[in-house]
Amino acid sequence: MGGISYNAQFEIMKIEIIDCGIRDYNTVLAMQEKALVELQTGSDEEKVFIVEHSPVITLGVRTEKNKLLKSSEIIKKSGIEIVPIHRGGGSTAHNPGQLVIYPIINLKNHNLGVSDYVHLLEKIGIEFLAALGVKSETKKGFPGLWVGEKKIASIGVQIKKWVTFHGIAINISNDLSIFDFIVPCGLDNVTMTSAEKEFGKKIDIEESKKILKTILLKYLGE
Repeated sequence: MGGISYNAQFEIMKIEIIDCGIRDYNTVLAMQEKALVELQTGSDEEKVFIVEHSPVITLGVRTEKNKLLKSSEIIKKSGIEIVPIHRGGGSTAHNPGQLVIYPIINLKNHNLGVSDYVHLLEKIGIEFLAALGVKSETKKGFPGLWVGEKKIASIGVQIKKWVTFHGIAINISNDLSIFDFIVPCGLDNVTMTSAEKEFGKKIDIEESKKILKTILLKYLGE
């Protein structure tokens, strides 16, 4: 089977899944914000953006959880952007090989509360990783997904007038050394891992996206 083409789009039951390829963080944030406003002002089309970001560290609204282990100057000289944003959670990192999922949906349309939505993202992530051969789980009090004591996915969401943006980032085949610059989500002594590292074999990102698309449509496309 061929991979998903750059910026491929799928429309099922008024939900559009958009593969953004590798894009910088601010460009995709602007795309999210535009889709959010459209949904708030009368559009009935929900969207999910799937993206691999160029290297970036994002800082959430909980400043006490934004912990950098190197100076901003050193981080930027390493080719990594630093972007303060308004989602929940603390510092996290994105780079190619990590798949980030940004659903722009109206929770009322799906009969979901905020905690229900976070649990749904976790469920999607668990099913997706299982399809890649990796068993993951949630950990009470610590949003995201874990493989034993190692963290494989991070969640940070924001909701405006019942419309969601930001989402879940799942490490597939990315260079994990980017996490050496931060305390992920403000959690000390956390080791990050990836699907490829846990599976022990190379995982094809394009094939992974096709699996992910099917799972997203299963949970969000009806």
